Amino acid sequence: MTSTLAEQPKFSPKDFKSDLKPIWCPGCGDFGVVQAIYRALAAIGRPAHEIAFVSGIGCSSRIPGYTTAYGFNSVHGRALPIAQGLKLARPELLVLAAGGDGDGFSIGGGHVPHTIRRNPDITYIVMDNQIYGLTKGQLSPTSPKGLKTVTSGMGSLENPVNPLMYVLSYGASFVAQGTPADLPGLAAMIEEAIRFPGFAFVNVQSPCVTYGEEGQQIKAHKAAMKALDSVKHDPTNLLAALERAQSYGHELWTGVFYRNPNPPPTYEALVRERQEALSKNASPRERILDQFLQK
Repeated sequence: MTSTLAEQPKFSPKDFKSDLKPIWCPGCGDFGVVQAIYRALAAIGRPAHEIAFVSGIGCSSRIPGYTTAYGFNSVHGRALPIAQGLKLARPELLVLAAGGDGDGFSIGGGHVPHTIRRNPDITYIVMDNQIYGLTKGQLSPTSPKGLKTVTSGMGSLENPVNPLMYVLSYGASFVAQGTPADLPGLAAMIEEAIRFPGFAFVNVQSPCVTYGEEGQQIKAHKAAMKALDSVKHDPTNLLAALERAQSYGHELWTGVFYRNPNPPPTYEALVRERQEALSKNASPRERILDQFLQK
């Protein structure tokens, strides 16, 4: 019997909220991010036992524990390869990866291009606060040049990583940026990323109230953010997306920078296709050992 839309289970954001209390600093942007995730998952409509979160190490990487979904707080910088393995083993699961800018673009930076080129159906949410918050305010890969921190007392000499340009240049098919200063917009963006058939990257400008700069706080975000929709940005235009992405660190654009109108097949779909093709001429399982027995 085919179920109707009315028979489908209904979920609310609180259905995805665990009993574990967040221990972030009061006012941390990650509170808004996890609320946006709750809303997005409720809108998707899949039960918690069909969802899995994988994270690295850091303030933002605590998120799996704050949801009722399956969660794995893994090794620093290794959320993406672990999430890919999970998606290959259990392709029916909705798999999300979460981490910070240091976790994703410093120690884990080498995994980003390879994940993008494989194109697994994973949503990667990076909480970008331009600082290492959990380990007490060291310089991160997205910290602006000249920033004074406990590891750059006279100001950073390094140019920052531009996450948006990175993933667009590597060939990501879905790239977006949001801020918890616009919670409804961020929730809708994460939902769209989850629904996208392939690797989806969401960079969230999530302020660190303890070690971040004053201009990088929620109140400042509300005043500075600019919606891409307000300038009639075409998210199917890769060159336009790259042009907008160059303003990272200077302007806070929110919305979908790029959405490939013809996304390539996912890695797990190609793997299953290969397995099916090879299995057509494969020996029955009970006869496999016969190939190695001496006659």
